[in-house]
Amino acid sequence: TILKMTQTIEKKIESRVNGHGKGWSFTKVDFASDFSDDNIHKALSSLTQSGKIRRVSQGIYDFPRYSKLLGQPLSPDIDQVAHALARKFNWRIQPSGDAALNLLGLSTQVPGRWIYLSDGPNRQYEISGTTLTFKKSALKNVGFKYAKSGLIVQALKALGREHITPNAIQSIRSQTDSAHFKRILSDTRTVTSWVYDAIKRICKDAR
Repeated sequence: TILKMTQTIEKKIESRVNGHGKGWSFTKVDFASDFSDDNIHKALSSLTQSGKIRRVSQGIYDFPRYSKLLGQPLSPDIDQVAHALARKFNWRIQPSGDAALNLLGLSTQVPGRWIYLSDGPNRQYEISGTTLTFKKSALKNVGFKYAKSGLIVQALKALGREHITPNAIQSIRSQTDSAHFKRILSDTRTVTSWVYDAIKRICKDAR
């Protein structure tokens, strides 16, 4: 029956969401290759009503993380929301400024505004009291083959030349898999020389 089929699709979508883990953000586009628009819409509505997922903005959902300490769901993971939108619109994006520092653990302050460079149009979203901004940018800022390369470049630029301390270098290095050092060095060859010098220090003794 139609009801049974709808329930099966809902179960499949729910298990896919669960498979990505708590904190994952998504839009209907993430399921579009396997299910019809109508079925996805019904499944997402039903899962939202039952509290298994939540709607964080128009057309954007997440699998909420829960704080036992606070006894309530945590705010959406803004980086996850940004990537969900990038998949939806087929943009390439790159965290910049405070967002890059926060994602690399170089700043413990949670930015009130997360800025991503993008090869899409300028757009702005309000997500649970946080502003998520996409800035149209030259592709060379967005076009690294390897996501970590761009994150490191933007974090170094946000720190500024005079704040690149041995501690900052060590902190980024400790969060970067040494197996990727060579890829990052090759991926970032065209960046500003002082940024590249810092990257060489981060990726020293690349195999």
